[in-house]
Order: sequence, then C-alpha cells, then structure tokens
Amino acid sequence: MSRPLHRGFSGGGRLSGDFHDFLEDSQMKFKAEKEDFDKNRLSPDHRCSWNPFHFMFTYTTSSPSKQSVHENGLVVPDTFSVVSSRKRYKLTLFLLKFSLFVTVFLALMGSFWWTISLTAASRNQTFRGSYRRLQEQLVSDLWDIGELSLGASRTKETEFCPIECENHIPCFNISENLESGLTQGQQQDRHCGPTSKQNCLVLAPSGYKIPHRWPTGRDVIWIDNVKINAQEVLSSGSLTKRMMLLDDDQISFSFASSMIDDSIEDYSHQIAEMIGLRNESYLVQAGVRTVLDIGCGFGSLGAHFFQNHLLTMCIANYESSGSQVEITLERGLPAMVASFTAKKLPFPSLSFDMVHSAWDGIAWNHKDGIHLIEVDRVLRPGGYFVWTSSVANTRASGRKKDSSNTGDFVRDFAKDLCWDLLSQQDKTVVWKKSSNKDCHASRNHGPSVCKVGHDVESPYYHPLEACIGGTHSRRWIPIDERPKWPARATLSSKELAVHGVPFDDLIEDDLNWKSAVRNYWSLLSPLIFSDHPKRPGIEDPIPPYNMVRNVLDMNAHFGGFNSALLGAGKSVWVMNVVPTSGPNHLPLILDRGFVGVLHDWCEAFPTYPRTYDLVHAEGFLSLETSKRRRCSMHDVFFEMDRLLRPEGWVILRDTSSLIEAARTITTRLKWEARVVEIESNSDEKLLVCQKPLIRRQSNPS
Repeated sequence: MSRPLHRGFSGGGRLSGDFHDFLEDSQMKFKAEKEDFDKNRLSPDHRCSWNPFHFMFTYTTSSPSKQSVHENGLVVPDTFSVVSSRKRYKLTLFLLKFSLFVTVFLALMGSFWWTISLTAASRNQTFRGSYRRLQEQLVSDLWDIGELSLGASRTKETEFCPIECENHIPCFNISENLESGLTQGQQQDRHCGPTSKQNCLVLAPSGYKIPHRWPTGRDVIWIDNVKINAQEVLSSGSLTKRMMLLDDDQISFSFASSMIDDSIEDYSHQIAEMIGLRNESYLVQAGVRTVLDIGCGFGSLGAHFFQNHLLTMCIANYESSGSQVEITLERGLPAMVASFTAKKLPFPSLSFDMVHSAWDGIAWNHKDGIHLIEVDRVLRPGGYFVWTSSVANTRASGRKKDSSNTGDFVRDFAKDLCWDLLSQQDKTVVWKKSSNKDCHASRNHGPSVCKVGHDVESPYYHPLEACIGGTHSRRWIPIDERPKWPARATLSSKELAVHGVPFDDLIEDDLNWKSAVRNYWSLLSPLIFSDHPKRPGIEDPIPPYNMVRNVLDMNAHFGGFNSALLGAGKSVWVMNVVPTSGPNHLPLILDRGFVGVLHDWCEAFPTYPRTYDLVHAEGFLSLETSKRRRCSMHDVFFEMDRLLRPEGWVILRDTSSLIEAARTITTRLKWEARVVEIESNSDEKLLVCQKPLIRRQSNPS
C-alpha cells in the first residue's frame, strides 16, 4: 500500500524545471554584469566555474595574458581583488541555498495537502477505498512519529508499583469517593480521572505460584495468589462461600460436602425442579445458556453450571480483600467488578437467559424498585429470575417487619414487571419474565415503558432509569424460540438481519478465525523465544488444550475468536470486550451465547491484577489510533500488563507499522516479544509476547 507521506521530493520533474529556470536567471544577471566589465577591456585574473549537478564552486587560475569564458563560467576582470570575489561567491551561494530551501519546503507542503485533499475529494468516487487507506496510513504514520519521538524520554527503567497496587483496581477508591461526597451507593461505582492512570508494573505477591490448569484450577487455588486471609475463609457466610476448605497454602472448593446440608448440587437441582425440569442438565433444552450471577460468592454455582454447558457471569462490588470476583477469576470462571446501585450494568438490554441472586445484600425495595427494573432490562423474554434470601419467604410466621416488607415488595413489584411466579421453596423464589411485550400496556399501575430514545443498546455509564427497557428492541425473542446451544453460536439469517450483518459475512468471519486459531495455538510455546536451533526431525510440541483458561479479547468484533476457540475444543472462556470507540457488536455477541462487555480502553478494566492467561487484540491498535484519544498506547499497554497473569500471553494482529511500534513498547514492559509474518496478508503482522514472572521480594524477618 502506498504511503501518503512521500519520503523525499514530491513532483521531481517540476522541481528540476524550477531549478534550471533559477539557474538561467542567475546566469543572465551575471552576463549583464560581464558585458559592463567588457566595455572596460579588462582581462580576467580569476575564473569561477559552477557545476549545477554538484552544487559547488571551483576556482581556477588562468594566464593574465589570455581571456577565456567557460560555457557555464563567468569572466571577472582582474581589477577585482580576491576579497571582492569571495564576497560575491558567498552572496551567490546564500541566495542559491535559500531559494533551494524554499522550493523544497513548498514542494513538501504541496505533497502533504495534495494527499489530504485527494482523500477528502474522493469520498464519493470509485477510488474512495484506496484514498481512505492512504488517510488511515497517514494517521498511523503520525502516531508512529508521535509515540516514537517520546522514546528518548521514556527509555528510563520502568518503575514497579507500590505494594498497595498488588490487588487494587484503578478507578475504585471508596474512601476517596466518600470524602468527595458520593453517597447512596455511588461510592461503589467507577470514577476514573487523570490520577487513576497507573503507569507502573504491578508485581506478583512474593508467594505467587502459577495457577493450576483447568479443570484442577477450578477446585484448587493457591492462597497467596489472592488477597484473603484464613479468618475471611472461615467466616464466609453465604452458600457458595461455605464450599471452601483451607488446606495449608491452598483453598479447595467442593460441590458436595458432608459437612453442610445445602450443597451446590442440591441447590442447582432445586432450581431446575422449580422451573419444571428434571434436573439442571435440562436447562439448556429450556433455552438457558447465559446466566448473570449477582453477588456470586466465590463462583461455585457457575463452576457447577459450566459442566452443563451454561456460561455464568459473576458480578460483585469492588472488595479490597476477600474479593468474590478475584477468587472466581482465579478459579478460571467468568467474573467482573460491577455495581448497579446508581448506574446501569454495562450490558445491552435482553442480554441474559437467567439472573440469579443469593444473599446479595441488595435492598430491592429501595428507590421504588429501580434495581428490579434493571434486572428486567438485562433479562431476555421468557428468562428466569432466581432469588434466594432469608426474607424471600414472607408467608412464614415470626418475620421481622422490615424483612416482611422487603419480601412483599419484591413479590408485588414482580407482578408490575409482568413476571410470573413459578415456584417458591423455603428461601428461594423463581419468576419467569413474560414473553408478551404487550403485557405492560395492559397494566393499570407500575413503572412505565421507556421511550424509544431511552431504550439504548449502549448503556455505558448511563444512570439507572425507572422505566421498563427492551420492549422496543428488535431482539425481543423469547428464549424458548431461540436455537438451543450450541446451535445458537451460529445465528440464522433472520437473526443476523436484526443486527444488520449479512449471513455470509459471519460465516466468512468464522472461517477466517478457525484458520487463525490453528496458527495462534502453535505459537503459545516458550520455544519460540529460544535461541537454540531445533534438532533435525523434531517438531515443536503443540500446546495442550488447557494451555490457557481465561481469555480477554480487547476488540471482539463478531465474537469469531471466541467461536473458533470453542470449535477447536479448547477449554477456555472468553471475555469479549467491545470498545466504545468502535461499532457496537455486543448485542450480536451476547445473542450467540457468549459473554462480553462494553469498555473504554482509556480506563482501567474492572477486574483485579493477574486475571487473564491470554490477551488478544485484532485491529485494536488501528481502531484506537484512528480516534482522538485522551490516552496513549503506553497507557493501554500498562493496563494489559496489569490484567495479564505471569507467564501469560499476548497476541496482537495489526498493520506492520503499528506492530513494529508496539514492539518497542513491550521492551519497557519486560515482555518477551516476537514479530511473526502473516503469509496471506503482507500488510499485517502478528506480535506474540509472553509476560515473565516477577515476584515482589519478601520482607526479611
């Protein structure tokens, strides 16, 4: 692809013509002076010869008795002193250099504005795509220059973050939020400012160990890898937290334990029966694939559901110690920090087939039920809301007045939301959301339906609204009418038409990713960084299927990378991130039965350090550099390092210029990096990196 900024002179033929015109004018001027001097019949003493092809003057000495004129020379009378000749030579040389500089400057500026004007003028013409690529390449080049020009000031040794950052998430500082006057749950929300950027490397704890591979890592984690103490383990009170056993330097999780009566297996079996199914293995046949678990404990329900092909996303508030999200991710299960006390969850409407909430501590009866309205917004038609709480059974005698009020409010408000009560057993209640959107119009009271302008698919940082959302969406399809998993991963032409995506485009995207995953997987081996030659006849071993578990796709597009990994039989789950700077394909990704979230990559991702085994980004650098960003690529790469586990991998695919620029940044992060050529596309390259294990030195006793 041609580059918009020409390296050198632009329009060389014209520049050459201007130069000769300038030479001719100069010679005419000198000839006029020569004629004046000839009138005095003076013979020359010195002759100045100028070669226009070498841009230099040469002096020769001639006989005083003879007078000769070179073809390009000047005849100077001998009455001129040597000093006078040198002054004229210096003046002439200065004028020539100045004229040449002006000509070159005008030529370069003309070339630059010519490129820009062509791009703007050709938007409605046949060659629009080519000129658009020229403009994008120009932006890329300018970014390269801007970033690399700072290299000298950034070559100093990267600092390590203080120990306070070891398990901290930027943008979450409850004490500062309280001091600034944020109350009523707003102190739990994200508040990202200029001071939230963390341009330092977060060290692993001194006792950190590489996590066990899946599925062993689901049931056993190293206690030094997370911030939790023995007292927090023993005092855990919820159902899923009580599934924990502390054993020396490890924490073990059990689905079924004789030490407790209400095991996870029994609990999930109870939920299935209350829906009307034989057991939890039939939930997929009932149309359930994705589950949102609010206040998930340590993810035991999601771990059990995963065996039945259910994908559970855990969300909980930020916790400085004993975090539900951190431990759930350490087990290799989907989780993220999220709070909907004041703002909407970062998911489009109609995103999940089931919402589960057990002992979450949410005051559902506060703010006129606005939190239940948010649950209704993200729940698909025909989906289920499962609520387990000590105040759920309001019919039992001896309840406190406040508890009774909460339970009664939830029960009555569910009717206003057009939820059908399916069953109630002791402390657990199950509702089913109506599949009929006209139900809301027939109600005499309750929250109103959101207007079309408020029923958006991009709720990022939007405040909670006291109106029912999703009813205007073309994605209003009951879960029992959707294809069952795994057929759901390939949407039909009718479903894709809702998202404005042609069926052939999705099929082609999936085929391309299947081929890419085969190539990617072979690169996830430390052998690619070995300087030792490979022995003849011995091929590099293919990494095992469980080489990685937690995968973060920073620019998920249609979710094709996720689909290809599952199709290849890899034991992974993928957090599909859709950047707010690009097109919003998150509704399509969620409709395929995957999980994902909207995010602005100029802010810290809402998760703890060291939570992902593989970070992937295709076209992400091009997307970010084409926008006016309030952050640099250095900021984004430091955030990638924070999210990545030690010995974890990064795979970036982008244009050659951006990949080479990114490689310079990885040196500062102390990553091992290698650029890999892509045979099918010479304009793109892969950057494959691995993060080393660097522990914090333990304090000597």
